[in-house]
Amino acid sequence: MNKKLIYFGGAILALALVAYVGLTLFLGSVVKAGVNSFAPKLTQTKVELAGAHISPLTGSGTLSGLYVGNPNGWNSEKAFYLGKIHVEVSPFSVLGDHVVVREVFIDQPEFVYETKLVASNIGDLLKNIEAAIGGGKDTAPTAKNGRPIKFEVKHFRLQNGRVTLGVGATAVTMPMPPIELNDLGTKEGGITSEQLVVAVMRSVSSSVVTATTQAAGKVGTTMGAAAAESAKKAGEGLKKLLGGK
Repeated sequence: MNKKLIYFGGAILALALVAYVGLTLFLGSVVKAGVNSFAPKLTQTKVELAGAHISPLTGSGTLSGLYVGNPNGWNSEKAFYLGKIHVEVSPFSVLGDHVVVREVFIDQPEFVYETKLVASNIGDLLKNIEAAIGGGKDTAPTAKNGRPIKFEVKHFRLQNGRVTLGVGATAVTMPMPPIELNDLGTKEGGITSEQLVVAVMRSVSSSVVTATTQAAGKVGTTMGAAAAESAKKAGEGLKKLLGGK
């Protein structure tokens, strides 16, 4: 075989490899920058995504180290932390204004749940998000064509989650029920990032409340005195949040 042809083929392969690596890094940086830019405006708390890696060929990837801080007035610094989020996106759809996400899978997330009077930290976080949407704040990311980016999530799963009730010595950690959602934004032809976050957070809130109810039901049985007191207070706060029911 002609040596020039071999060198030419090698050069093309090298360029393709460089292009692939460059596009992968580009997609990851776009996702990371997007989250770190719009999320704090939406939650009105500290939000940081440590890293993102998405393959432009398969559309699969991982978001790592998503930290969401607590709203003002709560003891814990964080509301929740997601170590790894596995995503599968239709290839190259992230470059347009309609992002089709085939799957989002979150394993072993960590939540902190605090209550007082008729409020909770998770509830306040959800209120902040809804207020940002209702107040008409420009928080949604836009595509290069200037249109707001719409999302369609075919399948969302969250499992093996843990929720810590309270903070300090009396805190108790309980398992969360799994969450599974399908076809978010499908019938609407895509929903904004804010609408997607609200849909997911409402399900998360429900799962956290269920875990709290289960913990409160164990008071005086399998828990220690300090943990039982923490669960009891959380349960009392939950009753107030639900109108005394």
